[in-house]
Amino acid sequence: MDKAVPIPSGDAMRVLLVSTLAFAVCFAAWLMFGVTGIPIRKELGLNASEFGLLTATPVLTGALFRLPLGIWTDRFGGRIVMFILLVFCAVPLWMSSYATALWQFLLLGLALGLVGASFAVGTPYTSRFFPKEKKGLAMGVFGAGTTGAAINMFVAPPLVAAYGWQSVPRAYAVALLITAALFWFLSAPDPGISGRTMPLRQQLAVLRDPRVWKYCQYYSIVFGGFTATAVWLPQYFVNEYHFPLGQAALMAMSFALPAGVLRAFGGYLSDRFGAHNVTWWVLWVAWVCLFLLSYPRTDFTIHTIHGPLTLHMGLPAWGFAALLFILGVALACGMASTFKYIGDDFPTNMGPVSGIVGLAGGLGGFLLPILFGIMLDLTGIYSSCFMLLYGIVWVSLIWSYLTEVRHIAVMGGDKRVLS
Repeated sequence: MDKAVPIPSGDAMRVLLVSTLAFAVCFAAWLMFGVTGIPIRKELGLNASEFGLLTATPVLTGALFRLPLGIWTDRFGGRIVMFILLVFCAVPLWMSSYATALWQFLLLGLALGLVGASFAVGTPYTSRFFPKEKKGLAMGVFGAGTTGAAINMFVAPPLVAAYGWQSVPRAYAVALLITAALFWFLSAPDPGISGRTMPLRQQLAVLRDPRVWKYCQYYSIVFGGFTATAVWLPQYFVNEYHFPLGQAALMAMSFALPAGVLRAFGGYLSDRFGAHNVTWWVLWVAWVCLFLLSYPRTDFTIHTIHGPLTLHMGLPAWGFAALLFILGVALACGMASTFKYIGDDFPTNMGPVSGIVGLAGGLGGFLLPILFGIMLDLTGIYSSCFMLLYGIVWVSLIWSYLTEVRHIAVMGGDKRVLS
């Protein structure tokens, strides 16, 4: 692969904006079942575990195909790979509106889930248009396409209420085709792509670097946790707070919207303070928020000299949403800091590295909704999903401290990052 050449700033910004748009539309379609799955669940009589499988199935394909699509992006260029992906995924998305059985939803969900791999295409593609000192902010802006989760929660409920859940995949399929046309005409050829391509074996050799697996662990928490929580929250508000679907989706936006919009802010912080420092504090903030979110609503009675005194403990909906907002901001910064790591350490191999790291994050997003459903079926406690996330972050904090933090300054002038 040739060394990247300077790119006119106008081309760089145009590519960044149109790539972010494409990723946002893909992300909305990818998490579609988070909203449409609620009426589908009633229609098919699914339990919590089956609902978790339904919402997680598209995430699996999006995770598994991030590595090959990242490699193909390095070989053929992000422009052509993204265009083909947008056009191809419109077909199973439209067909899913005619599904009537769980196995049909799962099969079509695997096909339409390819849109989730768009991140592994857009990340190396847009990165090539920016110098190293601006990659963190650029990757943060592109990563803001995860606002597609919030777009889904804003657009899908009115469509479901007015025309039925079948209208949502049809509308998203049309949106993918329109986006594909806009992307092709407004994007630019990759500056780092030439007729000479790196052999596949040489591309994959970078995966032997232990730093890659460290970044996989980080991303499986921040992105996997975000994706799983985003698809789980609408039905959580429906069941725990008894909100109608439209209001539940709007409440869930308190998490999904900041997690997307403020990813660029996370990129700025990563450029300013270093990827390691941002990631460490992200884990702490998430740990505190998840501890509070995990506590189930509880009534208990104290026997006093004046008789029994019954107390109620539980977060009101507005307090719950406020904590979700803080958690969303933290995860947004964590997603940006992880790819700041990659942009700094692997500038010439971002395709395969971003692919494997994205795969790890996607697998987290696939497994967690299923585990959420299993825990809900076993315990009957709606907040058990946050208990699980709390435990995962707690283990990650200990691991991070033992392997890195005690050897490095958390804030200040020393910004070394362990290899």
